[in-house]
Amino acid sequence: MPLDMTRSTSNNTNVGIAGALHAVLVVTFECVMRCLFSLPRYRCLNWLKASFLRMQGAQIGKRVVFYPGVWIAPGRNLTVGNDVDFALDVLVSTSGGVAIGDRTLIGYRTQLISSNHKMPDDRGMIFRAGHNHEPIVIERDVWIGANCTILPGVRIGEGAVVGAGSVVAKDVEPFTVVGGVPAKMIRPRR
Repeated sequence: MPLDMTRSTSNNTNVGIAGALHAVLVVTFECVMRCLFSLPRYRCLNWLKASFLRMQGAQIGKRVVFYPGVWIAPGRNLTVGNDVDFALDVLVSTSGGVAIGDRTLIGYRTQLISSNHKMPDDRGMIFRAGHNHEPIVIERDVWIGANCTILPGVRIGEGAVVGAGSVVAKDVEPFTVVGGVPAKMIRPRR
């Protein structure tokens, strides 16, 4: 019996060490990302930021601009076209997948959130309920204004414009202007 107790204690210790190591690696990754993405948007530094994301599995096009304060995590499940502009303090969660087409402008402090917490049935605990992951697709030539929130599962069509401060919970048709909370079509883009 004492032998079994030793094994159990040893296994718990290994799990504890692995958990602690994982936590240290996550926090270290966050520190490196915060430092790197706090740098200005010089061409050589944008190349360095794009390379950091590519090391995580992201596909990043040419001439992508990352203003200071951009937060993209985790880098995998991310596809960014050419000439995309991430303005100051943009947040992108890529767990559900995010695809951004060529020549897209993403305004200051906008959030692209491809995963969200599940709401458990029967008043269960939210903390342990897990997450829903759904892709966000932003087609080419889209302009997303400042302080917008794009929720999981949304597709924004080619040439669309999303007004500042909007919360986009449903798909946006191509070549339309939308705005509001929740975002609704304002007019077609002429």
